[in-house]
Amino acid sequence: MSVLQEISSDVRNMKQMENFVLFRRTNEIKEELRRGVRKSYREVIDVSWGDPHRAGVKPLSFVRQVLAACLYPELMDGDKLMVDVKQRAQRLLGTCAGGSVGSYCATAGIPQILQSISQYIMRRDGGVPCHPENIYISPGSQWALTNILKVLVNSEASPRTGVLIPVPCHSTTIISLTTLGAVAVPYYLREERGWALEMEELQRALDSAKGVCNPVALYMINPGNPAGYVQSRKSIQEVIRFAAEKKLFLLADEVYQDCVYGKESEFVSYKRALAEIGAPLSDSVELASFHTASKGLMGECGLRTGYVELVNLDPAVMKHINNLFSTNSCPILGQIALDVMVNPPQPGDPSYPLYLKETQHIRASLAQNVRRVEEVINSFPDFSCQPLEGGAFAFPRVFLPPKAIERAKEAGLQPDTFYCLRLLEEAGVLFSPGTEYGQKEGTYHIRFCIMTPTDTMEEILRRLSAFHEQFMKEFS
Repeated sequence: MSVLQEISSDVRNMKQMENFVLFRRTNEIKEELRRGVRKSYREVIDVSWGDPHRAGVKPLSFVRQVLAACLYPELMDGDKLMVDVKQRAQRLLGTCAGGSVGSYCATAGIPQILQSISQYIMRRDGGVPCHPENIYISPGSQWALTNILKVLVNSEASPRTGVLIPVPCHSTTIISLTTLGAVAVPYYLREERGWALEMEELQRALDSAKGVCNPVALYMINPGNPAGYVQSRKSIQEVIRFAAEKKLFLLADEVYQDCVYGKESEFVSYKRALAEIGAPLSDSVELASFHTASKGLMGECGLRTGYVELVNLDPAVMKHINNLFSTNSCPILGQIALDVMVNPPQPGDPSYPLYLKETQHIRASLAQNVRRVEEVINSFPDFSCQPLEGGAFAFPRVFLPPKAIERAKEAGLQPDTFYCLRLLEEAGVLFSPGTEYGQKEGTYHIRFCIMTPTDTMEEILRRLSAFHEQFMKEFS
């Protein structure tokens, strides 16, 4: 019997990511450059990922020093590490079984680190109560989201379970829904209004699901990935009231909460907004909020660490969630990074001056990159970039000529994938096509990470400008 016959239809129905053709060609180009093949560039700049370190941003010293000391405690015997680094490492090793990062830990995470996360959330939300028993540390926020979806999605139900998702939306969530047998119900953000969320559109999306699926949850991304918006407090509370009225479970992806740079923008968590509404909603709306050490200023993507906080869930449901999370506890090193993220050096600590200098440099570089991206992209009549307020990406719209669209179809590619492939070939810059994230029919976008060193971003914009001008001439 063929194994293929036994594979779940939900897995077989997963679409190959549009990025695959780009990743494959990137590897081929890198090999060609290694062999000395002459091109107009010496290296490929890959900003298709939300990975600051891949893009050239330096890791934070305090994070790496604590990790190093925990991995090799003998480092603390000398005088190369600051006193507070040693104290943090000693405290964290004291929470590990046998005093080693190689040991197993409790299902939900190391209790002392769960307590640190709980205290961080309370500080962030102005004192709104947070209980460690409602927090689960996981091998990445996406892993946690998938586990919560497993609780919400009934693969045997008829009609199938539906989840409302924003468009654009990062592709991993769509893949998770497809794999679980759920229906992704799209609601479209208004690009021309800075990717605004309109309540009429949420209602339209919900109405469109009638007879197709049974919507049980509403997924929000704030700050936006890939679109770079930041929701206002008013918008968040409107969403909460909508979810309460329609009896939808709220899934709040808040992994870029530390990356807000819009002049009029402020990050407000869904939990805080819910608490500010007050009873009865604050005691009844079910919410899962996700955060991670992979994003933001820390950018430790390779450590694969995140957490989910659950609000207003029935204790009987929490038992099932506990069972799900017990199948794969988070690696200890990732939990240590999470502890450092929620408890960074404070004024007066020996490591604080360097930590402040490094984080201010990252923020200043990001702010400069935002200004330059908006300035350069919007200087072309064939591009439109909405104001960037938060997150790590730009997601401009590109107005492709009919001839380019036709050529893409002949090549069996989506038009924006074709554009990205040509950009890669001719300029050595790897972006992601908008089709990967969803977009209104007839529109095309590109996504790229803006959390890079400023000189890298200048080189990206230089290459993009030269390529785009030539591309538009060729197909005009």
